[in-house]
Amino acid sequence: MKIVIKVGTSTLTDKNGLLNKKYISQLAKTAAAMQKDGNEMLIVSSGAIGAGLGHLKLKTRPANLREKQALAAVGQPLIMNAYGEAFLAYGLTVAQVLLTRGDFDDRVKYINARNTLCQLIDNNIIPVINENDTVAVEEINFGDNDTLAALVASAVGADKLVILTDVDGLYESMSPKAKLISKIDKITSEIEAFASSKSSSGKGAGGMKTKISAAKIAVASGIDTVIANGSKLDLLKNIIEKKESGTHFSAQKRRLKAKKSWIAFGKKPKGVLAVDKRAAQALTAAGKSLLAAGIVKVSGCFKRGDTVTVCDADLKKDFAVGLVNFDSGDMCKIKGMKSKDIKKIIETDEEEVIHRDNLVII
Repeated sequence: MKIVIKVGTSTLTDKNGLLNKKYISQLAKTAAAMQKDGNEMLIVSSGAIGAGLGHLKLKTRPANLREKQALAAVGQPLIMNAYGEAFLAYGLTVAQVLLTRGDFDDRVKYINARNTLCQLIDNNIIPVINENDTVAVEEINFGDNDTLAALVASAVGADKLVILTDVDGLYESMSPKAKLISKIDKITSEIEAFASSKSSSGKGAGGMKTKISAAKIAVASGIDTVIANGSKLDLLKNIIEKKESGTHFSAQKRRLKAKKSWIAFGKKPKGVLAVDKRAAQALTAAGKSLLAAGIVKVSGCFKRGDTVTVCDADLKKDFAVGLVNFDSGDMCKIKGMKSKDIKKIIETDEEEVIHRDNLVII
């Protein structure tokens, strides 16, 4: 079984903000036992900024971007040294992999990153993956490593994504007496709306809202996902054996193919195409390509080959994403037109705005 484990800042650091090396050692011991049983492990680790914060004995997480980047530069080697020493004690080698969202947006970079991760796994090396916070700008934001973990799981074709946090999972309500939800077969809009966006510890950048979003990416890619309490590492064995632990999100039975998974989740949409009811039905029910005739509104600034979201103009609901064959300027000129008339307006050999092979219904 191929497993991606995401570890949050609050789990990796102690009450003083310093790296919890005892916990990392326990994680290494657990991972070694799981590897011995034939499982393949990848770790997505938060904590670079938090580790830098603790090491420099600063009290609060800065809001200034440059300060965050500097703290990440201090904290990242501290994290890797801790992982390296802990895993070496159990005969395992770790490898540092730093990524940004841009590495998933570009198809060539995405394939290179995926190939590197797969090669490390084939060599029995455990990748420790983090966002490259020292250079990231837009990417240092709320809950990004939850999303990163889901994207990594999708890229390598993982069987399971385990998001370790500082709570036991998703609860039925915000009440202290609320019951834990043990299994979710479908992530509904009600579940997304309920999920709290606030981190209970205040140390990390993420919260339950981003973990639900990450689970949504993973299950659509055919990956079972579990949100569980990171302080209870013995539960990892239960999770692998499909025993009740944390909140389990069931994978969709039909896994997206690698390219469509990348289209759906790897690339950031650069615009929105609103379509009429007839076009929406043709895409969702008949599996057709998107033609200009069905488009009623164009939003955003995008180029040919970028990802755009497709929205039902009547319901005002996003229902698909795809790679567009025209830039936004040309799209504004040809929206609503029949294919035979497009060549009278612009020079093109394309008939479809988005070919069905490059379209994913979400």
